[in-house]
Amino acid sequence: MTTETAPVQEPIADGGEDDPDVVLTVRNVRKYFPLTQGIVFRRTIGHVKAVDGVSFELRKGETLGVVGESGCGKSTLGRLLMGLERPTEGSIKLLGHEMAGLKPSQMRRLRRDIQIVLQDPYSSLDPRMTVGDIVGEPFDIHPEALEGRERRKVLQELLDVVGLNPDHINRDPHQFSGGQRQRIGIARALALKPKVIVCDEPVSALDVSVQAQVVNLFERLQNEFGLAYVFIAHDLSVVRHISDRVMVMYLGKAVELGNEDEIYGGPTHPYTQALLSAVPVPDPRMKGQRDHIVLQGDVPSPANPPSGCRFRTRCWKAEDICAEEEPLLQIREGSDHLSACHFAKVRDVIHAEDEPEGQDA
Repeated sequence: MTTETAPVQEPIADGGEDDPDVVLTVRNVRKYFPLTQGIVFRRTIGHVKAVDGVSFELRKGETLGVVGESGCGKSTLGRLLMGLERPTEGSIKLLGHEMAGLKPSQMRRLRRDIQIVLQDPYSSLDPRMTVGDIVGEPFDIHPEALEGRERRKVLQELLDVVGLNPDHINRDPHQFSGGQRQRIGIARALALKPKVIVCDEPVSALDVSVQAQVVNLFERLQNEFGLAYVFIAHDLSVVRHISDRVMVMYLGKAVELGNEDEIYGGPTHPYTQALLSAVPVPDPRMKGQRDHIVLQGDVPSPANPPSGCRFRTRCWKAEDICAEEEPLLQIREGSDHLSACHFAKVRDVIHAEDEPEGQDA
C-alpha cells in the first residue's frame, strides 16, 4: 500500500529588507527588447531600450503615479513589476523577495501579493465566463486562499466591496457597463488580498464622470485594506488626485520623482514643465496666467536614443553638456525632490484652484 505525499513547494529566499513598510523595491531595472534581421538566419542588430535604469521604492498604503507620453516605458515597467517580463538587468524585490530568477512555482506563490488592473475593461474580461467565474478565477490557481470559506459567499462579498450587486454573480460581462466591468476587474485583483496592485491606465477608457467614481473606489479600498498602488496613467489630473508621489518617465528613464505637491507645484525638469503646461484649465481667466510650452520635434526612437540627456533634442534649455553627459536623477538646487537635468530649476505653475492675479474670487 502506498501513501500519497503532498508536493514539495519551492521555498522563497527572504530578501531581508530593513524597512518593513517598504513593499516594493526597484533598483536600476532595465528591459531591452532585441531587434532582429533575417528570416532563416536571424541575427540581432540592436535593442529597443523600453525601460533603462529605473529605481524607486513603494511603501505600504502609498500610491506612486507613473506618467509620461506613449512609448515612454510605463506599461513595460508594469509588466516587469508583475513578473510578466523578466528584466534585462536590475533588481525587483516584492516584500523583500527578489523576483528575478524565481522558478514558476515560486513566482506563482509570490504573485498572490501583487495583482494588476488592466486598461480596457472590455477585452480584459472573458465574455464566455460569468462574473462569478471571472472574480473567482484566482481561487482556481490559489485554492488555499479561500481559507475554508464558501466560494460563492466570498465572491459575493468581493462584488459588494467594489460597489456591485452581489446577486449579479451569474451574469455575463456584456450585461455591464464599462465602469461596472472595471469594478469586476478590481474585484478580481482583490480576491487574493494582495499588498500591491499595479493599475495600468485603469480609467483611460472610461467616461470622465465614471473615472471619478473609479478613482474614489481605489482610494476607499486603499484606506480599507492598506493597499499600495503603482498607478500608471496619461491623465495628469487623475494622477494628481490619487498619488502620494509621482514619477515622470521619458524614453525609458525616470526624469523626475517627488511628492505630488512638489511635482505639480514646482516642477524642476523641462519635460515635466511641458506636460503640466498642457493640462487644460477650466477657468478662462487663468489661461493667460501661465505659459503653454510646445515641444518641438518627435520623440526619438528607443532603439537609438540621443547621447547624454535623452530629452535634449526637444529641450529649450539644451547646451553642449547635455549631449556629452547624461544627467543623474538626484536632488537639484532649489528643490528637495529628484530631477535628471543639468539645468533643473523650480518653475511655479498655476492650477485650477489658484486665484488668478488681479481678479476677485
